[in-house]
Amino acid sequence: MNKIFLILIGTISYSLHAQNVSGEKESFLGVQAGFFGANIYYEKNISESFAVRGDIEFSPSIWGGDLYSKTGFAVTPEIKIAPKWYYNMSKRQEALKNTKNNSADYITANFSYIPNLFVISNVDEITVNPMLSVVPTWGLRRNFLNNFNYEIQAGLGIGKILKPNYDLQTVLNISFKVGYDF
Repeated sequence: MNKIFLILIGTISYSLHAQNVSGEKESFLGVQAGFFGANIYYEKNISESFAVRGDIEFSPSIWGGDLYSKTGFAVTPEIKIAPKWYYNMSKRQEALKNTKNNSADYITANFSYIPNLFVISNVDEITVNPMLSVVPTWGLRRNFLNNFNYEIQAGLGIGKILKPNYDLQTVLNISFKVGYDF
């Protein structure tokens, strides 16, 4: 499991230092928050239409109801790397629309790893089963008020819990977040 974590971190580091051949801003750092979590990200342009994004996301979970004695919540970290293809970037530029910090529609594949590093929860001694996943995703990113942005994502992929006797699982990615680029 530690080897997988080190390979993922190495891949993120290498990808974020790739050369930029675009005239746009080479890279940017930002934060986003929404109903389905909060994240810190770094996005590096590889060309005018391609970028690589690395995220550290904090994903919430909540459970409760008649089966549980109390409502529980947990927040866990997730490490992501995502190559992104901004398929309408040149069309937006030709129409003189805002393309600052990759303000365009995109297709990506989110590669993520959920480690069992720590869990913030109101339930004692809760742990997370480490998991790897790949989720093809469509997204829309727009900027407003100079450095603020909003991003919408929708995707469906597969994941594997890194413990014996677990089958592949369906992973859903639905997200709406508002953020700030530094």
